[in-house]
Amino acid sequence: MVVRLPVPEALLKQLGEVFEDALVSCEEALGEITIEIGKDDLLSVMTRLRDHDDLAFEQLIDLTVVDYLTYGQDEWATTEATSSGFSRGQESSQQQRQVWQRERFAVVYHLLSISRNQRLRVKCFVKENRTTIPSVISIWASANWYEREAFDLFGILFTGHPDLRRIMTDYGFVGHPFRKDFPLIGNVELRFDAKQNRCVYEPVSIEPRVLVPRVIRKQKDETIYVAAPEGGSKDA
Repeated sequence: MVVRLPVPEALLKQLGEVFEDALVSCEEALGEITIEIGKDDLLSVMTRLRDHDDLAFEQLIDLTVVDYLTYGQDEWATTEATSSGFSRGQESSQQQRQVWQRERFAVVYHLLSISRNQRLRVKCFVKENRTTIPSVISIWASANWYEREAFDLFGILFTGHPDLRRIMTDYGFVGHPFRKDFPLIGNVELRFDAKQNRCVYEPVSIEPRVLVPRVIRKQKDETIYVAAPEGGSKDA
């Protein structure tokens, strides 16, 4: 069982007092606090989060990116799928969720204050046509590989990073595989060519497909098989 600590009301108050208008938003959900800041205020806010006596976030424990390209458009309802299984194949009478209207990418920083035993999530949005954001290596050295990973997988450019190379994919890899518009089958495949006695890259030969459960459940209604199980009937 997961035990959640009470929301640190004092931290919410301190963040508002210290940063005032620099905070785009400050919210609490599931016992955790998330603040959003603008890209121009990133370094100044992060520095104060580390150095302010009442905040003291000494560690950057993780950095990731969220791609909102298809937010609200997918048929996969994550929260419902988690609790009820094959919700992806469920016909829904609900209207499609609102399409995301803001910047495509959000760089997310997870901070930890060991001395004060508190955590904080910081979000900073980045535009699709200008995926640059200042590096925070000068504040937390642990950002080095995190930012390289975010660059490799999402294509975020961290200005001021001393060695922004790919870290997860191959040197000749094309594209950024964690972006929502990157094909799941990739763009090229690698095989050994006996005639050339070396490995060669070629365009992928497999066809893309979407894994959808065979059974579609109507909400509060009967079950309908849209594709017969192997050797079975289409009727339920």
